[in-house]
Amino acid sequence: MNIHAALHEACTRIKKSASSNEAKLEAQLLLEHVLNVSHAWLIAHADDEIQPAAYSHFETLILRRVAGEPIAYILGEREFYGLKLKVTPDTLIPRADTETMVEAALAKIPQTDNNASSSSMQKGNSNKKEIMDSQSRRGDAPSILDLGTGSGAIALAIARNRPYAQITAVDASKAALDVAIENAKTLKISNVTFLQSNWYAGVGHNKFDMIVSNPPYIEHNDIHLNQGDLRFEPITALASGQDGLDDIRHIIKYAKLYLKPSGWLMIEHGYNQAAAVAELLKLAEFSNIHHVKDLAGINRVTLGHY
Repeated sequence: MNIHAALHEACTRIKKSASSNEAKLEAQLLLEHVLNVSHAWLIAHADDEIQPAAYSHFETLILRRVAGEPIAYILGEREFYGLKLKVTPDTLIPRADTETMVEAALAKIPQTDNNASSSSMQKGNSNKKEIMDSQSRRGDAPSILDLGTGSGAIALAIARNRPYAQITAVDASKAALDVAIENAKTLKISNVTFLQSNWYAGVGHNKFDMIVSNPPYIEHNDIHLNQGDLRFEPITALASGQDGLDDIRHIIKYAKLYLKPSGWLMIEHGYNQAAAVAELLKLAEFSNIHHVKDLAGINRVTLGHY
């Protein structure tokens, strides 16, 4: 069978569990993975015959996808904010929605470390910069804590775009943390420190200029947990109590113990949780509470100022 025919057949089969556009893209990605070639090569060699061993491998991957397994787990990787990240069933699959968190964080961390402004965080939605504390006034690098780092997506994206910042990324899962550490090494990103910790438990007395988190926020009985990719992802990274807010409550409750004065807390949440998260921040006496919308126009990240 040649490449064109193999892709057409695979696309037809994948359509049963994905849209037409997604099916075509996924079939191409899987065959590129099997043949270890680029997309351009695949197009240019559409009439080439596929060797039996390669076709057998391709068939195995197609069967896994048709069974519903996420393509990110099949390929073992997912692109996030321009970074190619290793992912496994021990980690949540990074999603485009979470890039909203990275954008929100980068907007409050200056792009350069010129003079003392290197450690200042932009306040509100203006361009005004504010020195965080006495350490910041000495020009020390801004410090960021990423709670529940998973594959390291948020921490590594921030670190790559703000190489002078110092990021601490924690996760309760050693298996997930191992993946994040491997991603940092592969990407040659050295300004992230990884720590196994159940939220703040292992952070000690350290304080940070910013805390970011994409915690579990799905209700434990949500029907979506039994649908699509979510069926294959770690439940501990997805669900959090009756209303999905248990972990968010914990993060907000103790955040000020780990934030420097004038620090920011940023939390990703579900499409219908923005008001609830804002109220929790208000009760914890955070100020300048506001939301950041994702590409679909949904309030995806809520943040508050210490």
